[in-house]
Amino acid sequence: MRYIVLGSRPARGVGAVTRARTAGSAVRRAGESHVVTVNHGLRVAAAYAWRLLVLGVALYAGFMILGRLQLVAVAVFLALVVTSVLRPLADLLARRLPRPAAVAVSVVGSLAATLGLLALVGRLVAGESGQLGEEFSGGIERIQRWLEGSPFHVNHAVLSDLQHKVSTFVSQHRSELISSALSGAGRLVEVLTTAVLALFCSVFFIQSGSRFWYWFQQLLPEGARDPWGRAGRTAWRTFAGYTRGIIIVAATNAVLVGIALFTLRVPLALPLTLLEFFAAFIPLVGSPIALAVATVVALATRGPVIAIVVLALIVVVGQIEGHVLHPLVMSWAVRLHPVVVALSVIAGSILAGVIGAVVAVPMVSVAWAVLSELRAAPDPDHPPRSPG
Repeated sequence: MRYIVLGSRPARGVGAVTRARTAGSAVRRAGESHVVTVNHGLRVAAAYAWRLLVLGVALYAGFMILGRLQLVAVAVFLALVVTSVLRPLADLLARRLPRPAAVAVSVVGSLAATLGLLALVGRLVAGESGQLGEEFSGGIERIQRWLEGSPFHVNHAVLSDLQHKVSTFVSQHRSELISSALSGAGRLVEVLTTAVLALFCSVFFIQSGSRFWYWFQQLLPEGARDPWGRAGRTAWRTFAGYTRGIIIVAATNAVLVGIALFTLRVPLALPLTLLEFFAAFIPLVGSPIALAVATVVALATRGPVIAIVVLALIVVVGQIEGHVLHPLVMSWAVRLHPVVVALSVIAGSILAGVIGAVVAVPMVSVAWAVLSELRAAPDPDHPPRSPG
């Protein structure tokens, strides 16, 4: 006789429930064994990939906007360059003069010196244009005779045919050349507009750039002000250091080239020296291009021997710039590998021409300096200050 207690389960029912639970767990484990797991490295790569994709889209949109507003962007960049150069002079004069008077003296004095130098160069070019034309025509004949002789032995008919083709091309495309000159006149208006806007902005940047930055920081959330302050100080310190350093390098190169050209009595020595100064703002490639132009002028006016000497200057100036000037002048402000500099210049020239080649290296330098600063821990002993 079996007795059943109310509320209890038979032993067989308890065993069935246990076996059912065990079977369910086995089924779940079997199902989980067929689930495909993604490798950790692949997950990390995918996470970086979509973030880099978003960053690339943002950068592309930024470049498109800057392309549409190229005049404004170039004007602001030039204003920052002028500010980085003239701000220390204005601060020095402000110790003796009121701040507005110090800014006016520094800006007007620098503008007068620049315009005076350009006027002197234009006067020299205009004064030597007639004599230079005769020397060029005679130099072309000397080059032709030189190519016909040893060791080249170029056929006279080939050179005559080449000269005829060049003159024919110029006569046939004269209308296109004239239209290009007229379009160049339109570009001249844009250049003047950009220069005026840059001068206008630089006056206010020199006068009260720190107040602009303080106003901008007050618009940010309180937690974001310290990182933005550190980034702003680093960006301005790097940009100003690069600008002053590249001016020192360009001036040194121009002085060396000018002394050599004056010593060799190459015509248009001063304009070619000025060309070397401005070309040095494009690292690695600007200075050789300017010296190549000087070599052509020396070849046409002074002969192949002087041209070879000028051509040797490319190697000499390049060695001095790469092994002496950049380590001494630029290393404290910019720490970029030459490969990075070369790739930045080429990429900038592809995206925005000459302007991109000039702007590329300072932009990459500033971006790298800001990234390095934000990755480092903040220094509690140095409170936030304005970048100006």
